[in-house]
Amino acid sequence: MVIRLWQFNSYLLAAAGLALLTGCQSAGSQHEKQVATLRVFLEVNATGTDRTQSAKISRSHPIELTVDRAPILDESEIIEARVADTVGGFAIIVSFDWRGTMLLEQYSAANPGKHLAIVAQFGEKLAETRWLAAPLINHRISEGRLGFTPDATRAEADEIVLGLNNHAKSHPEVKKAKKEKKDQKEMKEKKKKNE
Repeated sequence: MVIRLWQFNSYLLAAAGLALLTGCQSAGSQHEKQVATLRVFLEVNATGTDRTQSAKISRSHPIELTVDRAPILDESEIIEARVADTVGGFAIIVSFDWRGTMLLEQYSAANPGKHLAIVAQFGEKLAETRWLAAPLINHRISEGRLGFTPDATRAEADEIVLGLNNHAKSHPEVKKAKKEKKDQKEMKEKKKKNE
C-alpha cells in the first residue's frame, strides 16, 4: 500500500481544523462558566403561614430556624467573594454592592439577636443546595461585608466562591472598577513613555 505524503497531510490538516472548529474545553473555560447562587434570609417568628420556611443549618449538629421565604440579599448584589483562613478553619467573606450594603445595614440594625440564614446552590448545573450558615446578628453591619464559617469543605467553599465571582463579573460596579483600573494602568504606562 502506498501512502502519499500530501494525502496524509491533508487528512491531518482536516482533523486539526475539525478540532479547532468544535473546540475542546480547557479547565480554565470550565471554571469561567461555573456559577453559584447565594441567598441570605432573615430569621422570623414562626407564624404557621406560607410566608415562612424552615431552614436546617449544619449537617453535623443541625439547628432549625424559621426564616422568611423571600431572601433579603442574593447573588445579584455580590461584587466579590473570597475564602479566608481563620484560626482552626476558613470562612467565606462576601462583599455587597451599594444596594446590598444598605439592605444588610438596615436588616442587621433592626434585628439584633436574630440569625441570618445563608443558603447556596453550587456544583455542576447547581445540583447541590445547602444551608451553609446562620450567623447571629449582634451588631449593625455597615461595611457591606458578611463573613461566615460555612458548613462545607474547603473545596466546596472554593467552588462556591468561584461561582459567585464568575457571576459578579457581570455586575456594573465590578465592570466599572475593572475599567478604572485598566485606565489607570494605561495612564501610568503613557506617563513612563513620556518621561
